[in-house]
Amino acid sequence: MMYPLVLDLAADGIPVAVTCRVLGFTTQAFYKWHKNPVSQRDWSDAHLINAARDIHADDPAFGYRFIADELADQGIVAGENRVARLCSQERIWSVHAKKRGLNRKAGPPVHDDHVKRVFTASAPNLVWLTDITEHATGEGKLYLCAIKDVYSNRIVGYSIGSRMKASLAVSALRNALALRAPGAGLIVHSDRGSQFRSKKFVRVLKTHQLRGSMGRVGACGDNAAMESFFALLQKNVLDRRRWASRHELRLAIVSWIETSYHRRRRQRRLGKLTPIEFETLQPVVLAA
Repeated sequence: MMYPLVLDLAADGIPVAVTCRVLGFTTQAFYKWHKNPVSQRDWSDAHLINAARDIHADDPAFGYRFIADELADQGIVAGENRVARLCSQERIWSVHAKKRGLNRKAGPPVHDDHVKRVFTASAPNLVWLTDITEHATGEGKLYLCAIKDVYSNRIVGYSIGSRMKASLAVSALRNALALRAPGAGLIVHSDRGSQFRSKKFVRVLKTHQLRGSMGRVGACGDNAAMESFFALLQKNVLDRRRWASRHELRLAIVSWIETSYHRRRRQRRLGKLTPIEFETLQPVVLAA
């Protein structure tokens, strides 16, 4: 924009007409800008950029396509190409984007590691582990966010969806809270995935007075007990066959968790009891 330069030079005593002629535009164009220096388009772009920043801050995994979808849900009309241009201009990129020269690294932890690879608890609802896994179907990928209580290895909450968004992790956590109603101070341990660092997920933790916990970057052992559950799921469900649809795989996952894993699969760490049996009988054993 050359118009502000005209004002600066005018303050130094150089006539507006002279500056406009030298810079190659008319005085009428300059005075039109001076009367309304910020166009409606500029205001609209600024509003859209602010909304995009808020959406991306809530879920850093969002790229411009997901941001465009969220803007539409908020009643902001904008074409996908325009959103892509403005996001690129403002460097609003998904944390999963692979762009040359960006040297992207895992985001910083928003919590300390309160678990330290000690995957045991003396009672229910003291330590929960969570993570997200994915599997391909004929319709595209399906994502599962699960939450496990280390006391009994029971899956106390989970959420399944077609997008790996922060809302997937938030939904799983809310399901677990509704089922278990834990007290304040419960530790919820995860990796440094953007879904678990999102404002939405952290807000739910704070609202219910839970303690977030995060392992180190690239240290799969920091959440090994959760990975062991996903390995079982992979062996017993995901890799057993090719899945034509997300709905078909969703039903298989839910059925395996609620029947085979919870009620049939005996675990040595639990004294060869199933997670449901362990939670039901353990208080009786302790009382005896």
